[in-house]
Formats: sequence, C-alpha cells, structure tokens
Amino acid sequence: MSIVSEFKEFISKGNVLDLAVGVIIGAAFGKIVSSLTDDVIMPVVGLAVGKIDFSTIMLGPMKIGLFINALLDFLILAFIIFLIVKAANRIVKAPVEVVAAPPTTDQQLLMEIRDSLRAGRA
Repeated sequence: MSIVSEFKEFISKGNVLDLAVGVIIGAAFGKIVSSLTDDVIMPVVGLAVGKIDFSTIMLGPMKIGLFINALLDFLILAFIIFLIVKAANRIVKAPVEVVAAPPTTDQQLLMEIRDSLRAGRA
C-alpha cells in the first residue's frame, strides 16, 4: 500500500474529520472566550477593585496580569465545556432494555391458532 493511499484511507475516516472540525470550532470558541474575558470581565473586575488594568500588572519582567487573563480564559472555557458535556450526557442516555412480558392465556391461544393456520396452508 502506498503512502498516498494510506493517507487517503486515514483522512477519510469519520473520526479524523470530526476531530478536525472540533479543533477548528474549539479555536474559534477560544477566541470568543478570550474576548469575553479581556473585553468584558476583566475591565469590570478592574473597576470593582479600584480601576486596575490587569494586563499591565507586572512582577519584574513577568506579565502576571496577562497570566491572570489566560487563567480566567481557561476556567471559563473549562466550565462551558463541562456544561456542554453534562447536557450531552443527559440527552444521550444509555439505551433502555425492554423486557417482553410473558403472553397472557388469550395471546397464547391466538398464537396457537395462527400457527395452526400457517401449518394448514404450507
């Protein structure tokens, strides 16, 4: 099998395509969460604690404020993914096994009549 045909087989598998779509959507969703954190949440938190711009907080050469923003991005994204997985698990429940009840005497009689009629025609 050539490399090209192996690659075609690998890329055409459904789970690889699903993973690619997930990564692309996840990257776009990450940008939305970053914007929410940087542009909405952090300015409000900065005003609440005394007009502090977290992106400018530094400890020597280390940009601690940017790390705080990234940490909040992660926590928000992780919480949202948790909620999505929880909702998906609620929707996709384990299949319920249906156990057939034993036939009643009427049903048993009807099945015997059906079987007799089939045997008479055959």
